[in-house]
Amino acid sequence: MTQNNDVQEPPRKRLFISLMGLTCLILVALIFLAWWVPNRGLANIHPDLPNIIGIAMAVLSGLAILGTGLLVLTTALNRDIFFTRFMRLIVIKFLLPMIEMVGRVLGINKDSIRQSFIAMNNSLVLSQCQSINPERVLVLLPHCIQLFDCEIKVTGDIHKCIQCGRCDIKGLVDIGRKYRIDISVATGGTLARKVIVEKRPKLVLAVACERDLTSGIKDCYPLPVIGILNDRPFGPCFNTTVDVAKIDEALGRIVLQTP
Repeated sequence: MTQNNDVQEPPRKRLFISLMGLTCLILVALIFLAWWVPNRGLANIHPDLPNIIGIAMAVLSGLAILGTGLLVLTTALNRDIFFTRFMRLIVIKFLLPMIEMVGRVLGINKDSIRQSFIAMNNSLVLSQCQSINPERVLVLLPHCIQLFDCEIKVTGDIHKCIQCGRCDIKGLVDIGRKYRIDISVATGGTLARKVIVEKRPKLVLAVACERDLTSGIKDCYPLPVIGILNDRPFGPCFNTTVDVAKIDEALGRIVLQTP
């Protein structure tokens, strides 16, 4: 069998930040054009109207530049500076579609943009989250993280795993016990949403591909989601793997440690 070596490079925030800056400049240019084009017609209505509209446009441009700067500072310093939750809303619901559009025009691969978005989102979430009680943290795994030919299906109860060590489920069970957190395996987006509704977590750590993580982060807002990309050495949705150390590191930063 030919293997598709689809192991992901560590996602970097620089791409998303660069595209975000470019998108900000495009927005400022559009705001200026929205004032400049009808400027003479506005003067016919009232001589002061172009100045009034110009001030309003300048304020909007300033807010766009200020918001971009705050996002960059928040992710660079990994600290909650101002309005981080609101900024996550702007990034997830507004900026991401625009940045994907700009990236498409520039010929940038959509998965590269999604990887960078996930890294950006993780920085915003980690900068905002304080220590969370382990019972309020949920880890969601895709069913393809388990070997396809394993006779013991762990969907619904990861502790059914017999700890043979052939896939990453063993290490994930160990992490669940270490932090005393709930780990669920979902067969799709519908089941994942059902689990979230039932468990009512304060934070979700999800493992999936770029498309599913991006979609999940958008669907779950305002619930914070930390995304960990899986590796796909045999192609998508089949015997995937994950760097268990990354999950351990992320949980170590957010889970309240009790004696």
